[in-house]
Amino acid sequence: MAHFNFSIIEELDFKISYRVSKVLQNLGEITVRSSLTDYTYEISETLLENQSKLMYQIKSNKNLFYTSSRGVNETNIVVSSEVNSIVEECMKTEKLLSKNQNLSSITVKLPHENVSVPGVYYYIFQSLAWEGITIDEVISTSNEFTIIVNENQIDVAFSVIKDLKRIS
Repeated sequence: MAHFNFSIIEELDFKISYRVSKVLQNLGEITVRSSLTDYTYEISETLLENQSKLMYQIKSNKNLFYTSSRGVNETNIVVSSEVNSIVEECMKTEKLLSKNQNLSSITVKLPHENVSVPGVYYYIFQSLAWEGITIDEVISTSNEFTIIVNENQIDVAFSVIKDLKRIS
């Protein structure tokens, strides 16, 4: 019977935890936005064309929140609620799968080394889950991520993320 050395796993766990904590301590700016609406549309042959029309109509509004992501079967658009009527007009021929209102976002700038440290997102999402935060959407780039939550959970979610910077 083989003998397994658990100290190797403990050492690896410590190294990962240490690297994750260093990334979390160096989280950058945290931005909160409120009054958002999340639309989910079924992918179609006309969706990108209609989405282009939407982006053209809202492009001059620099303070507007807009993000979009495309999956295999659906496209998600999250916008400042003030442009809901524009979204709905531009996308009126598309199949709306869901619409969620009264949402807020938290965008966090991550240090560049986050992409080489396993477990960063896991730790963040685990901390939010422990506090009962339901995440409506996650949008990310290499060095920032945005979570969309219900407005009634934004204060707790912000506190959880802000407190991650103090982990040692």
